Amino acid sequence: MPDRPSIRDGLDLDRSCVFLDVDGTLLDLVKSPEQVQVPPPLVADLGRLLRRLDGALALVSGRPIAQLDALFRPLRLPASGVHGVELRLDGQSLQRRDCALEEIHKVRGAAEELIAGLDGARLELKPSAVAVHYRGQPDAEDELRAGMRALAACHRAQFALIDGDKVLELVPRGCTKSGAIEEFMGVEPFRSRRPCYLGDDTTDFGAFETVRRYNGMDVAVGNRVTARWHLSNPAEVRRWISELAASARGSS
Repeated sequence: MPDRPSIRDGLDLDRSCVFLDVDGTLLDLVKSPEQVQVPPPLVADLGRLLRRLDGALALVSGRPIAQLDALFRPLRLPASGVHGVELRLDGQSLQRRDCALEEIHKVRGAAEELIAGLDGARLELKPSAVAVHYRGQPDAEDELRAGMRALAACHRAQFALIDGDKVLELVPRGCTKSGAIEEFMGVEPFRSRRPCYLGDDTTDFGAFETVRRYNGMDVAVGNRVTARWHLSNPAEVRRWISELAASARGSS
């Protein structure tokens, strides 16, 4: 099998835009999303890279944008949150696709019943979405998967099930990371640039396909997914970003 090409080859910062998944890509996975740590040099490196790309850098995450802002403060990066439910194309104005309040209440109530008694499972409530994490109780995966599939089937007109790494999420139908990238690619400063997307999970497959349609670079992080380019883990991603940031005009 031939070696994969290096991500350091072919990335022209003057003509590229970069999209970054967060958990498992930029940041190491932990038992609970609230326990994640952001190495301080990463924030400074992202800021320098943002300037080097003339603003064409965005986070594309399952987290709400408010959480992304808290993690990477004082940066307010262009971002997609909750798998495309939220969009901030310019780093300033937040757009959100809301679903019917009655429907999301039904889904959240049913998800709460599903995890009742499972001490290692936890419910995360997001804008217009709900996620069930089971990293703390992996032996409950089959039970939770069956329950969330049944819940998705009951609300198929409004919600779609997203299957991630030890997490199952119900999000408004039509909201995807792929769709978010399409939105970014239609506006400045992303328009007419070659996209590079980094992701670590099956939820990133659609984004990989989208950047390939733009003749871009799809970069798998870790061993859970495959793509044409590859980085071993979040630590290697952070080193790569640091190297790019160090090449920024006027960096110090």
